[in-house]
Amino acid sequence: MRTSGSTRDSGGWWGRKTTPAKVETYTRWSFHFFALIEVAAVGLPLFAQVGTDAASWMAVLVTVHALLCSATASRALDWTRDRRAQPVRLLWFLGAVTALIAAVAVVLGERGHGDDQAQAAATTLLVGVLSFGIGTLTLGVRGLRQVLGVVAGAVGGTLVLQLALGVAAPTALVTAVIVLFAGGGLAFTAVFSVWLLDAVYELDEARETRARLAVAEERLRFGRDLHDVMGRNLSVIALKSELAVQLARRGRAEAVDQMIEVQRIARESQREVRDVVRGYRETALHVELAGAQGVLTAAGIECEVTGEATGLPTEVQSALGWVVRE
Repeated sequence: MRTSGSTRDSGGWWGRKTTPAKVETYTRWSFHFFALIEVAAVGLPLFAQVGTDAASWMAVLVTVHALLCSATASRALDWTRDRRAQPVRLLWFLGAVTALIAAVAVVLGERGHGDDQAQAAATTLLVGVLSFGIGTLTLGVRGLRQVLGVVAGAVGGTLVLQLALGVAAPTALVTAVIVLFAGGGLAFTAVFSVWLLDAVYELDEARETRARLAVAEERLRFGRDLHDVMGRNLSVIALKSELAVQLARRGRAEAVDQMIEVQRIARESQREVRDVVRGYRETALHVELAGAQGVLTAAGIECEVTGEATGLPTEVQSALGWVVRE
């Protein structure tokens, strides 16, 4: 039997992980990578839109926000896996920092007094920070209403904040719509990632449960077979032994015949138990190979079985079948 393209290679840090652990690691690093995306997509364009001094400290704000989002995402994912309590304080802190940076961006845009580059920089900072903030905050909540509440609160707050600071209504509305689509998209990504991670863990638990149920069912079958064999014969042995005792007390010669019959039934019971155990323990090599191939294929491992096992003796096939099963 040869396997190739394995997703569970024996060596290496990645190969030793289970499939759910791999999906979780991929999900975590994806949200950590979002921090780099935020810095690259929001922080770096600022240098082309405004002066170097203004762009530098604005980029610092974006970097701090990206690192805070990364830390919050890590804590929120731990919470979704029930490894720690919900990071409520960290979520509120991220929300406050996001709102503060958004207010700074609106103020900077208004101070530009018609400067297109300054307004573009302010819009970039506003939309970017709010969008990544929404996406991270939705990781720390559960339920559709709470997710929609985060998105709606951020979009509504953006609109109200701009109008309160004197931004023209059409401009404020357009910016709010952009935040809705960008932040909503990241929120959907976060919710879908958590759902996918939960589904993978549930499938892995279901597969383990199915394996345990199969073992339990086999044990029950074996127990029923033994009960059928031993229960009937032991009842007959007990009845005939009692009859032999009564005959012996009366001095009847038939007591010996009854004990001979008890001896015969006992030996017959031993033979039947051996047959049950032999049938339980014997394995067929081709059956075990097919089962192993099915398990490996279900685990994402390409498995190819070559050769024929029909020419081997029964004892050899049974021994090799146990090797494959183990």
